Amino acid sequence: MNKKLPGMYAALMTGLGDDGAFSPERQSALNKYVLRQGLTGLYVGGSSGESGLLDTAELLEQQAVVAADAPGVPLIAHVGAASLRDSVKLAKNAARLGYAGLSALPPHSYPFTDAEILGYYRELQAATDLPLIVYEVPIRTGRPIGLDTLVAIMDLPNVSGLKFTSTDMFKLSMLRRRSPAATLYFGFDEIYLSGAALGADGGIGTTYNLLGKLYVALDVAIRRGDLAEAMRLQEISALFVEGLLETGVLPGMKAAFRAIGIEVGPTRAPMVMRADDGDERMAKLVARPEIAQWIS
Repeated sequence: MNKKLPGMYAALMTGLGDDGAFSPERQSALNKYVLRQGLTGLYVGGSSGESGLLDTAELLEQQAVVAADAPGVPLIAHVGAASLRDSVKLAKNAARLGYAGLSALPPHSYPFTDAEILGYYRELQAATDLPLIVYEVPIRTGRPIGLDTLVAIMDLPNVSGLKFTSTDMFKLSMLRRRSPAATLYFGFDEIYLSGAALGADGGIGTTYNLLGKLYVALDVAIRRGDLAEAMRLQEISALFVEGLLETGVLPGMKAAFRAIGIEVGPTRAPMVMRADDGDERMAKLVARPEIAQWIS
């Protein structure tokens, strides 16, 4: 079965200037580091990129900067905006730039029905010829999409798979059985092993930006059946994520990059660091030997 775009993708973060504006220079510095990690590709403009706080013009510019920095690298553009019109605009721009695929959060500005969500994806997948990855993330949207609706969405012509960021592992296993041809990505970095064991074809994650080499090694260990090594590597991932939760994930990730000499700017307001000593905490965390060995 030839699945589309399987593998490990960094949910790319966004470089911002000190004033909070999109910074092509800082984005490129980040891109350069992430592209050295040996990952399959990049997932551009998603939640990890603060897309919900950026305007459409900034997301269009980011798509172009990443495309210029990553020729030949599989790129997936997240295009899930509050407005379907903006989503289609982002999708068509990504297609023009040569992106390999698209992805989109379901609409969640209002309490949409499953039928309305299905209609959204039906229109979006028809906007280009690129494969589209659906996104199930109840912690962001406020509710899960029904199993039957997800299967119906994945049966649409240009829909190739699903990014599953949920701890409902039984639902993941049912999706694997009901949609065997779909490419499934697991979205919780700290328990990627669990998702892969239940049939995920790869992962898309925030901490892959910094520790991409770790996640590549984790996936290799899983695919070759080395459970002991996979558990060891997953424990390192969990240790790092546990530290991030004390600072807030994205502020902490940006502090971690500052600690290794790569300035990607602040997070956009109103998102702020949750700990007064967040930079110091993250500097100590990335200096721990079991984590530092995976930082290039």
